[in-house]
Amino acid sequence: MAQETQKVIKEKALMLFAQKGFEGTSLNDIADEVGIKKPSLYAHFTNKEDLFLGVINKVTIDYNAFFEHTAKEIASLNPEEQLYRLLIKNTAYLQNHELGLIFKRMMLFPPESLRSNISEMFLATEEVMKNVVYSILEKMDPDLDQDKIFDAYLCLLDGVFEQLFYYSQEEHSKRVENSWALFINGINYMRVGD
Repeated sequence: MAQETQKVIKEKALMLFAQKGFEGTSLNDIADEVGIKKPSLYAHFTNKEDLFLGVINKVTIDYNAFFEHTAKEIASLNPEEQLYRLLIKNTAYLQNHELGLIFKRMMLFPPESLRSNISEMFLATEEVMKNVVYSILEKMDPDLDQDKIFDAYLCLLDGVFEQLFYYSQEEHSKRVENSWALFINGINYMRVGD
């Protein structure tokens, strides 16, 4: 029962933190959304910071699992197609309204008191992503500058994600295709240049 309540608290907190941000969300807001009294939250979380970190930790674990699972799902494709599918599936995953918003807020406006905790989680996620992308690049061409390509790929993922908030689906798709074409042409240029 306590685990189920904690799960509901995190779900409602995720929604509110995504919509209002850390500073704009009170424990009263969360308790009201869950249908409990504010003091009952303290049976599950020490304070708002503890709850926020619990939410971000869950979101991060879920995202890392998604990224690794997707990589396994597409492993039979050629490396270029794997990178493309990973980009598209990543974008679709982050189109979930609350999830996309919480990632955006977490990356751009982390609560100052939790900046180092969030940074640690972000770096752990980046390591998961790096392992996946490096293994794909290794199959593509072991002589590629994996660090350089990973940096560009991460910027591509971030840019495609950020654009979700500003453009229609049609415009977003066009920008994804244009960005992808330049990215993969850049890799192919590196391969020919060697």
